[in-house]
Amino acid sequence: MTDTPLARWERHNGVVLAVASLVYLAGYAVRVLGQALPEALRALCLALTLAAWAVFIVDYVVRRHLSGRRWPRFIRTHWLDTLVLLLPLLRPVRIVQAYEAVQRRQNEPRLSLHARVIAYAGLSVTLLGFAGSLALYQQEHMAPGADIRTYGDAVWFTCTTLSTVGYGDLAPVTPLGRLVAVGVMACGLALLGAVTGSFSSWLLQVFAREGERPPEHAPEASRRDTD
Repeated sequence: MTDTPLARWERHNGVVLAVASLVYLAGYAVRVLGQALPEALRALCLALTLAAWAVFIVDYVVRRHLSGRRWPRFIRTHWLDTLVLLLPLLRPVRIVQAYEAVQRRQNEPRLSLHARVIAYAGLSVTLLGFAGSLALYQQEHMAPGADIRTYGDAVWFTCTTLSTVGYGDLAPVTPLGRLVAVGVMACGLALLGAVTGSFSSWLLQVFAREGERPPEHAPEASRRDTD
């Protein structure tokens, strides 16, 4: 295991980033869905959301410093982290990194890693669907001529889009709503590809092991041929 300062930082701050992500998502959800809540509570949720975002920024800056790379190169090599920093609701998209880890370990036993990728994909779909539905509802429910009027409509649209089904009964009408929909489409395709590729690779690994296993009655058949 790599023991560089950057690797130690990434190992030790995982829990903090996970908590900050949940705080950000919860604060954003209350701001979007709790229109009737007292303004003081909504202001508190906004403060928590901004604080969580500040944690993401500090982590990004520290990792750039520990990497020893200049800003242009760090941004190019960590484009996904940069995108997630600008759009914190996309943090579940980090499933791509887990999928890349699977691809890099082709010569090692990976069954547990396959299972971890699939489980992480399921969690990411849930979080991404929740975040996407919130963003869609925020942009669409008050727009003139909008199809997505309730949060239930937003959830239905997000589920059909993430699953790449796309019934077409609902569609966003605002520019930002359509941009969110495009992001949900892209994430749905990426997650589906990650899970399908991981599961297919696991099946091929199982079939390869089965093919290398000698037949159970091979010695008996050999003795009969000799007699």
